[in-house]
Amino acid sequence: MPKYARAISLAFAFFACGSRVDAAEAVYSEIHERRQQEILRLTLGDAIALAVRDNRGIQTAYLQRVAQKFDLYVSEGKFFPKLTLATGMLDNKAAGLSSRTKDITTNATLALPTGAKLSLSTANAIGSSSSNSSSTSITLTQPLLKNGGLDANTASIRAARLDEQINRLTLKATLSQTVTQVTSAYRELLRAQEQRMIAEAALQRSKDLYQVNKALISTGRMAEVEIFQTEAEVANREVALEEAENQIDTSRLALLSLLALEPRTPVVAVGAKDIRLRGIDLAQALTIALANQPDYLIAQLQSERAKINLDYAKNQQLWDLSLVAGKTQSRGSSGGFGSVNTTQTSAQKNDTSYAGIQLTIPLGDRSIEQATVRASVDLKSQTLKVHETRQVVEQRIRDAVRNVQTRWRQLELSNKARELSVLKLNAEKEKLQVGRSSNFQILSFENDLRNAENARVNAEIAYLNALTDLDERMGKTLEVWSIPIAEPELANYEY
Repeated sequence: MPKYARAISLAFAFFACGSRVDAAEAVYSEIHERRQQEILRLTLGDAIALAVRDNRGIQTAYLQRVAQKFDLYVSEGKFFPKLTLATGMLDNKAAGLSSRTKDITTNATLALPTGAKLSLSTANAIGSSSSNSSSTSITLTQPLLKNGGLDANTASIRAARLDEQINRLTLKATLSQTVTQVTSAYRELLRAQEQRMIAEAALQRSKDLYQVNKALISTGRMAEVEIFQTEAEVANREVALEEAENQIDTSRLALLSLLALEPRTPVVAVGAKDIRLRGIDLAQALTIALANQPDYLIAQLQSERAKINLDYAKNQQLWDLSLVAGKTQSRGSSGGFGSVNTTQTSAQKNDTSYAGIQLTIPLGDRSIEQATVRASVDLKSQTLKVHETRQVVEQRIRDAVRNVQTRWRQLELSNKARELSVLKLNAEKEKLQVGRSSNFQILSFENDLRNAENARVNAEIAYLNALTDLDERMGKTLEVWSIPIAEPELANYEY
């Protein structure tokens, strides 16, 4: 195992413990040390670990998860008691007399899953002239039709929990897409590096042929004019090498952007390509995709949420019939502004209570039915979307499986073509030594070899990218790279 691969393994082991930031810290430390050197040598695992840690799109997605988790926290607190405390102080003047009043008011409410709402409120007023008053009220309201029952009152919580699942799947999709993008960008850099090696080898062969031509001309076995072809070929190969260098810089900058590294960072892709035939069963791939593909799972959850919204909208069409009950107790004492003896006060006590049924019937309000119509249309639309998404997933899996098989056959053929091109060129060079071939034929076979080598590299990258694409379409990218979704903790977030 390469030295840096051990750091990647350590990072992913930390990820499994649930801390995304700490998970890549070991990787980042080693990379930071190696960045001080002349060239940063990255394996594909290195690049993915850096992307998971530093990619700005992933960082933004994790920040959004903080707000989304807090939204769920708020929604699940619907049935928690709520308390409001208010206080104030007023200075009053009347008929030349001054007084000061202090008010303290509390209000506690509790919503129950049945739709009942219990409210307890107290109010206390303390005057500077021995004028005090206090009251305590308790009320209970239990809807029987509209807003009544467990389904209607837990609808918002169930919808919020579905939204949380959707948000997690969206984060998974973001991570998978970013890993796929990094993998593709890394392989583009690898392709550019290998094409440069091919260009360098082709240039060297052209230079060697030039030397052979000079020797043949010096012995009188070749006309001098034929060397011009070789000189032109050397120039063309130098141009091709410059283009390969330019493509390396383009691919390097694209990869650095995804890794959130400085554009000046010198990066070299290292590590052998793991090229082997993977047996793929279409039926199994479809089953895995329908169980893991984020788009399809999100569509199903959105359909469930639309069903909840429709049920709630139908509930809102009912009459508002509620049981109501309450009791109020008030007390007060006053000494009066004109009293000579301010210690003489009068106390008053008043208790009231009520219980009954309250009915509200809306008439002529079309918006009530409008909400139901919209919710019904949305549910039907989401159901169609589920079927459409399933069909798209199946089509993409079939296409990806076929593409993998096709790319493998192309790779086998490109390897064979490259081997035959080498044999053909070597044989033609031997014929040139004995005067049975020409420069034109050698240069033609040189071009064939260079094209075959480039085709082999392209076939290798295409096959590996096809496998990566299949993993993403099946929703297995994170599983393949052992990257868990590390959820942020609200308690550790600094506002």
